[in-house]
Amino acid sequence: MISVKLKFRPSVNIDKEGSLVFQLIHGRLVRRITSKYKIFSSEWDERNGCIILPMKSSPRYEQLSLIRFNVEWELRRINSIIRDTVVDGSQLCVDDVISRFLLCDDIKQSVFNFIRTQIMHKQKLGKIRSSETYKSTLNSFMHFRKGVDLPFNMIDSELLELYEAQMRYRGLSRNTTSFYMRILRTNYKMAVEKGLTKDCHPFRHVYCGMDKTIKRSISFVEIKRIKDLDLSRKPIWDYARDMFIFSFCTRGMSFVDMAYLKKKDLRNGYLTYRRKKTGQLLIIEWTRQMQDILDKYEPNKTKYLLPIIMREDGKERQQYLNQMMRINRHLKEIAGLANLSVPLSLYYSRHSWATIARGKDIPLAVISEGLGHESEATTQIYLDSIKSYEVDEANRKILNGL
Repeated sequence: MISVKLKFRPSVNIDKEGSLVFQLIHGRLVRRITSKYKIFSSEWDERNGCIILPMKSSPRYEQLSLIRFNVEWELRRINSIIRDTVVDGSQLCVDDVISRFLLCDDIKQSVFNFIRTQIMHKQKLGKIRSSETYKSTLNSFMHFRKGVDLPFNMIDSELLELYEAQMRYRGLSRNTTSFYMRILRTNYKMAVEKGLTKDCHPFRHVYCGMDKTIKRSISFVEIKRIKDLDLSRKPIWDYARDMFIFSFCTRGMSFVDMAYLKKKDLRNGYLTYRRKKTGQLLIIEWTRQMQDILDKYEPNKTKYLLPIIMREDGKERQQYLNQMMRINRHLKEIAGLANLSVPLSLYYSRHSWATIARGKDIPLAVISEGLGHESEATTQIYLDSIKSYEVDEANRKILNGL
């Protein structure tokens, strides 16, 4: 039988890290595989052949925990190859085991490659925003893993607790760490459905919820103050203000939906579109306030309704993103002119519409319908019975006097 042990090879320079080595012995034949993991001599327990973990408060704890986790997995993988060789009835050969170990990267079943495939799938479906969030999650997890891929059956609660701890150490909020965990969990569940791993419920000890955040809303008086500002001498501010007010008038329409509104979406006094985020169909009554904003600008030469995407050149998404960044930057300057103490952004229009609607005793279910929410199961029960005219009536109440 082939024996496998973890060894440490110190650096010739005592101040530098040495290498962890997998040693395979069969009879008198000794072979070594130098791993990619490095530690200092003081971090190695020669007697027990293992890594010494410092106190959790140590800056090296996180890295050494991850290294120990990885080398233990690699040892299990080598022993698995040896067992498979015995089951196959093949003659044991150390060099063959090493070759299989170096070549067997589980490429098709690896976490990194699985998520990359999902990113491409999202892009093909036109779900660009989803593909971007998947890409952000992959980059975050790859950073944690220091670029070392792994199969799904290597994901366990200990690894995810380490990942969560590393993100918190980097200063990420609980909502941000939860965001990455939820996307990673979605991919894990898909891998389970595809039979790539058994569901060992590894996410049970990490946070995947949503903490309450500071409400990003302003009052109707402040909305009207922004609308009444004389920005005629500053066209770029005037434009930013108009897009903000248009969003508010359309029940807090998200900027991506505004950008992709088409001229054909406005018919018979109603604006009809599907939310990019959820695909939900929304119908909004076209009002005087909306028309006033549209009339201020030259008709868009493209198929789009608003002056956001101005060229159909294959770079429409980049135009939308650039405009959003510029508008959000100018809105912060406008907030100063309107004597607001908040870092105004496009998102404030959406939350403000909901908050103001709630203040006018408009039912929560009507507000949820107006915003196009689908995430709250309790609210969703009521949505089926809500008619479009109820939402339009709610919008008229809000816009009255604007």
